[in-house]
Amino acid sequence: MKRSRVNQIMAEAEEFIARFGFQLPPFAWWGLDEFRANLPAAERLIRARMGWDITDYGQGDFDRLGLFLFTLRNGELSDLQAGGGMAYAEKLLISRQDQISPTHTHVLKAEDIINRGGATMAIQLYGSDAEGNFCETAGGTVYCDGLPRAFAAGEVLRFAPGQSVTLCPGDWHAFWGEGGDVLIGEVSTVNDDYTDNIFRDPIGRFSEIEEDEAPRHLLVSDYEKFLS
Repeated sequence: MKRSRVNQIMAEAEEFIARFGFQLPPFAWWGLDEFRANLPAAERLIRARMGWDITDYGQGDFDRLGLFLFTLRNGELSDLQAGGGMAYAEKLLISRQDQISPTHTHVLKAEDIINRGGATMAIQLYGSDAEGNFCETAGGTVYCDGLPRAFAAGEVLRFAPGQSVTLCPGDWHAFWGEGGDVLIGEVSTVNDDYTDNIFRDPIGRFSEIEEDEAPRHLLVSDYEKFLS
């Protein structure tokens, strides 16, 4: 993706989020110079990869296959493994109309996916085999707003604003906005986007950025490049 396109998506996301009265944390508005000025105080924020995240999954077609995310908070994997401490994470996502976030699951992360506002949130679900691998014939059971719901392989569940689904490792899922763009909340156990996303198809989690202009704000995938 070109940096100019990333900057445009950020600006559009800022406007969309503001329509729902949601406020991003102060560090969301830092530029590169402010990030550098706040080192090493921001070391944990950087290590936890909190902040802006825009991906086309390496496919070069964001409008068809992509997702906007902002990681608001993220705990420590060591705490999750120890069973105490900060073992949770929270994200804000924007899934555009008919924009696919492709079929994937997680090794460790359990997550609530919540429609925070906008159009319908559509989620296609598959179950897994005994080893947690994708199984095109397996269904399962998920909890929707705390109530169990069985699903058949490939079934699409739809969620209006305020509704949610709880997904666990082995629940393979893809999602998109139906009838418009959707503001989505994600509340989960500790998040590691570098090792804990298992995609059905061989695609990348992050985008390669072509630097045709200066960053509006840094992406989490920019931290090593710009702040090392």
